[in-house]
Amino acid sequence: MKFFSKNHRLVLLLLSSLGAAWIIPYAHSQIAVQNQGYLPYSDEPINYRSRALNDPVTRLQKQIDQGEIQLKYDPRFGYLQSVLENLRIPVSSQTLVFSKTSFQYKKISPQTPRALYFNDEVYVGFVHDGKALEVISFDPMQGAIFYLLDVHEAQHPVFQRAELDCTQCHIAPATRNVPGVFLRSIFPTSTGTLVFRSPSFITGQESPIKDRWGGWYVTGTHCNQTHMGNMVVPDMQTADQLDRSAGANVVDLSGRFDTSNYLTGHSDIVAQLVLAHQTQMHNLITITNYETRLALYDEAARNKAANLPADALSDTAREKYQRPAEQLLRFLLFTNEAPMDGAIQGTSGFTEEFSARGLRDRQGRSLRDFDLHTRIFKYPCSYLIYSEDFDSLPSPAKEYVYRRLVEVLTGQDTSPDFAKLTKQGRQAILEILLATKPGFPDRWKKYRGREQTPNHLSDAGSVLELP
Repeated sequence: MKFFSKNHRLVLLLLSSLGAAWIIPYAHSQIAVQNQGYLPYSDEPINYRSRALNDPVTRLQKQIDQGEIQLKYDPRFGYLQSVLENLRIPVSSQTLVFSKTSFQYKKISPQTPRALYFNDEVYVGFVHDGKALEVISFDPMQGAIFYLLDVHEAQHPVFQRAELDCTQCHIAPATRNVPGVFLRSIFPTSTGTLVFRSPSFITGQESPIKDRWGGWYVTGTHCNQTHMGNMVVPDMQTADQLDRSAGANVVDLSGRFDTSNYLTGHSDIVAQLVLAHQTQMHNLITITNYETRLALYDEAARNKAANLPADALSDTAREKYQRPAEQLLRFLLFTNEAPMDGAIQGTSGFTEEFSARGLRDRQGRSLRDFDLHTRIFKYPCSYLIYSEDFDSLPSPAKEYVYRRLVEVLTGQDTSPDFAKLTKQGRQAILEILLATKPGFPDRWKKYRGREQTPNHLSDAGSVLELP
């Protein structure tokens, strides 16, 4: 994952070396910080820089300030283990990236990769012998919030908000022009820099496996599928001849670098797959939130000027939020997911730990159940539908997503875009959601099946008859 830069000039120099086509010239950086990404995110109604926050790191900092929690310091890893524990981030989520895509780039190489850890809401970056932990925490209304935590022991540790620097990179086409996160796959040299004039790829769930994880370590087995991980390009003139098979099915990284400098020696392939989905899903939730709030704000001003009801919505306003909401719906249901070809198995225990956190219906089914043969999940509907970020979508957008979910999952929408969803698959997803997802509109209730016991509604234990 690409995190943030601590210095404007440094990040522009670094990203120029990595071939980022969307660099904003330094002379205009302060303007870019104000309203970068074509959305006025610093102004009303978003107020990204001034609105009170309620993200996990903000809540943790309040507990630290009030003396309820004390971060424990470790001489080797600083506050890393304590931060992960208090934010409920599993160590098994560790992935390792050795491309120089951090402001601490001088400390990053194939011999000293950067470690990334994550849960549904927070991403933490750790650089061996680095200066700071890099943290991205998702606020339900504001999206990605960027922090640095000094690695040195302090009487009162403080997560410093760092958006003025971080948004230089983290509001861009790769994040859908809102404060967000993304993964990048490159052709790396032996030092971790991008091979000059070689292509790079933004990694999402639609990315072919063969184009993923360049500049990353990957541990796990994946049959005959190959990827760009675990490899460097020895000759800058032959990047297109990268031998992907040489980095395939690696389960032990101990011969490549000193793994004792990290909490674990794994860079789990299943965690990598989940990251590819989750990062772009977070961005889609954020842009749907922003666009809806902007549309409603602008519409309210127009209605006031025209002496119309404040909540009246024009077709133009609806189109502004329905467009990203439709994209969100399609990503939620994995309509663009790249196919897999054969069994994939991780090495760190992430698969089991991630699945164990799933909400389950009476049949024991969960949206966190993996397939890992032909696709990521057994029931292709994103687990982030349970997130506070999703629940905080403004009502018009959330209602739109719910309505479209009903249309797709009940077979009312038979368009080719959803052809991958079988009748049985749609039915299973609908039953799981009805059993485990609170807050659905009343109209969902008519799709809830009845148990054999009279006068009792099933919570997804029965079979629904779909069109």
